[in-house]
Amino acid sequence: MSGTTWQHVDITAFGGPDNMKVVCESALPLPTAGQLRVKVLTAGTGFTDTIIRQGQYVDVKDKPPFTLGYDWFGVVDAVGEGVTSFKPGDYVADMSVIGGYTQYLCVDAEQVIPCPDGLNPAEAVCMVLSYTTAYQMLTRECQLQQGDSILVHAAGGAVGTALLELGREMGLTVYGTASKGKHGLLEHYGAIPIDYHTEDFVERIRQQTSGKGVQAVFDTIGGGYWSRSYQCLAKGGKLVGFGALQLTTGEEKLPTLLMGFLKIMLLWKLLPDGKASSFYNILGRRKKKPVEFKEDVATLMQWLKDGKLKPAIASIRPLGDAAAVHRQLDKGEIAGKVILDCQA
Repeated sequence: MSGTTWQHVDITAFGGPDNMKVVCESALPLPTAGQLRVKVLTAGTGFTDTIIRQGQYVDVKDKPPFTLGYDWFGVVDAVGEGVTSFKPGDYVADMSVIGGYTQYLCVDAEQVIPCPDGLNPAEAVCMVLSYTTAYQMLTRECQLQQGDSILVHAAGGAVGTALLELGREMGLTVYGTASKGKHGLLEHYGAIPIDYHTEDFVERIRQQTSGKGVQAVFDTIGGGYWSRSYQCLAKGGKLVGFGALQLTTGEEKLPTLLMGFLKIMLLWKLLPDGKASSFYNILGRRKKKPVEFKEDVATLMQWLKDGKLKPAIASIRPLGDAAAVHRQLDKGEIAGKVILDCQA
């Protein structure tokens, strides 16, 4: 990048990665009163971005063209009038939902989370969406104790690996479903892998737990999976749904997903079986409890600073490779999380 020329990655229409394009700008954006201009160092990528790209994310009302990017990490470049809580050179992060695939952006100072100096930018951005999702599901949605067992679906993905590492730190026994090629990654985090292509995970959990079941299941797959995941629970256990991956891949249709929502949010709550269920949405929880969200992100950033966490980064790619990364995401090829180096 030379002079004030900068770039961001937009979608021109909802659909596939071919609708993503790099847009060049000739002048930096100017922060208004109460805003910061941030030089974005890294942006996370993940299935949530692909859902937004496809036009299936209900919380995004914007119509193309707009800039993709759910979460980012960067450094304050300039401050607008009235901003006293930040100064140029401060490190900050945010879960912007859209707008993160960029080299510069302006954001309200009250929105961002201050971060410690000296963090690896690629690791730091993992703390925002992936690790906060995992942390809140483990600690806010569930009451787990050391020695409890959990089942994590899509365990080789960005949130999945975060659940594995945080679960290990909490002293949990962690089972994870993943394709065979990702089993080494699961074992790296101390998890017990289950090959969902060749094994019935319900039966495997029954065998591993001597028929008792696990204390929690974290399921991002979709409505069809939730019923089977519910069978894996011990009495007093909880199923936490937090996504609908198979809807985005076309493996599940909307009616099946809606039936799953009906079960997880209503029908199962009426059963006298001692089990619980809920659906977790990080954005909805942040809107209801913004202070809690900032506290949780800050906690994770400090743990990263202290060397307690080491997220699974599949690769670090330049901003211009965003469309290629989305093609990999669509095929489920990525183990861990791909990070965009926005200044490369």
